[in-house]
Amino acid sequence: MIELFYSPSPNVYKVMIALEEMAIPYDIVFVDLSKGEQFDSTKLGGSIAGKVPVIRDHHPGWGDDPVTVMESGAILQYLAEKTGMLMSNDPRTRNATMQWLFWQMGHLGPIGGQFWHFKAFAERIEPDTDFTYPRRRYRRMLAALWDVMERRLAASPFLAGDYSIADVACYPWIKYLGPETGDPYPHLLQWRDVIAARSAVESAYARNAGVKTEYGRTERQTIAYPWQGLSQHTIVS
Repeated sequence: MIELFYSPSPNVYKVMIALEEMAIPYDIVFVDLSKGEQFDSTKLGGSIAGKVPVIRDHHPGWGDDPVTVMESGAILQYLAEKTGMLMSNDPRTRNATMQWLFWQMGHLGPIGGQFWHFKAFAERIEPDTDFTYPRRRYRRMLAALWDVMERRLAASPFLAGDYSIADVACYPWIKYLGPETGDPYPHLLQWRDVIAARSAVESAYARNAGVKTEYGRTERQTIAYPWQGLSQHTIVS
């Protein structure tokens, strides 16, 4: 059994999708960010990272002791290696998968997170501040990353050739791409729709929808983890 220490975010959704794709039984352990529980390692499976997702695998196959894994990319790699799924044994394909996984962790996630923050949350935190420049900056940086994915997906149905943890990692950051961006990204939007239709992806988001949460509005938690209401927004220019 695996415990997933959880609070809704794209990085958590990727782990949920992988668990569903691999048919691994897992329990959700809700981490209440409004109470700062992410900073208490006893409430985070022993992780000192101060953020979710974290998993604790009670049967890792490395002996009797549970294994705790933090960082969503490392979790995806761990699960793929544990199950032999969503990552090819072919060295070239495996290398491509890891490149795109690291690309997501280093680029798509961080830049997407900054864009969302300045678009959807910054003015709520500091209503008297002009955020035009950071919104424009991160929108352009994010569009450049969409361009990279569009070029790759024009040549391949999935990022590493076959469906893999690289696609799982990127999808939650593309899920909210609005139709308004449409024409420049036909292959990216087609890729998004194909993944959205997978039963494991539908199951992951349905399971999230069944988790009832209520966040506090303290400034610290809002800045550290500003995802409340994310599904109500769509990326537009």
